[in-house]
Amino acid sequence: MIGRGTNIKFNYKFIILQYTMINLTNIFINSPLEQFEVLNLISLNAPIFDYFIISLTNLGLYSLIVLAILISFHILGNNDVKLIPSKWSIALETTYTSILSIVREQIGIHNEQYFPLVYSVFFFIIISNLIGNIPYNFTIGTSIIVSLGLSITVFIAVTLLSLAKHRIKFFSYFIPAGTPLMLTPLLTLIELVSYFARAFSLGVRLLANLCAGHALLKILSTFLAQMFTSSIIIAVLAIIPFALFVAIIGLEIGVSIIQAYVFTLLLSSYLKDAIELH
Repeated sequence: MIGRGTNIKFNYKFIILQYTMINLTNIFINSPLEQFEVLNLISLNAPIFDYFIISLTNLGLYSLIVLAILISFHILGNNDVKLIPSKWSIALETTYTSILSIVREQIGIHNEQYFPLVYSVFFFIIISNLIGNIPYNFTIGTSIIVSLGLSITVFIAVTLLSLAKHRIKFFSYFIPAGTPLMLTPLLTLIELVSYFARAFSLGVRLLANLCAGHALLKILSTFLAQMFTSSIIIAVLAIIPFALFVAIIGLEIGVSIIQAYVFTLLLSSYLKDAIELH
């Protein structure tokens, strides 16, 4: 019986090693559209419980990288008991104050309760967006699973918050004050459509802006690489479009920051509507 158990253990390990696949070439992108694909990097298949798979995709890998950078940034920004703050600490405190001012302006006296949520969402989006601007990297925000998943999750959370706080009074949100009785059904339908559109508007705005900018940069970079390697005359003439390309890179970095700011601002606005039914 001991020998039989030993054979089973050996075969189990052999099967796991046989089905382990590592494809590190999927970490980097090679074409304009490939940068938006979720690709498998490491997978582990084992014939237990009928079919069992553990896999790590580029989306999961970059999510872990964003988490590591976020934690590292806050560790470096921790001033502890130092009299003179470091550059990391000044940057962290400035960002903290800016987000806090947004939450205070939008939510008001209830800002302290919801500030950690807004703060966390802002840092997750801005770090993932900035990482995506590095050449041959994957951008988390260009994945429809992340962008729409984040916006739909926020929509459901805000709706449940409003229902828990106002109960049946929540449905008065869809009937504007002073609406004539004849127009009530039409305006209620319009308000319902407008309200449920929030579940997609946040994610679609983030997804569309990032996908458009990253695809343009990838196409232009491929075109410029061919120009610089073709001939000396064409390489000299490529300096002008290269300057335009650098300007677009700066614009794309600005878009990455603005999208994080807009998402945070709208999230705070939705929280205010949930609290005050405005």
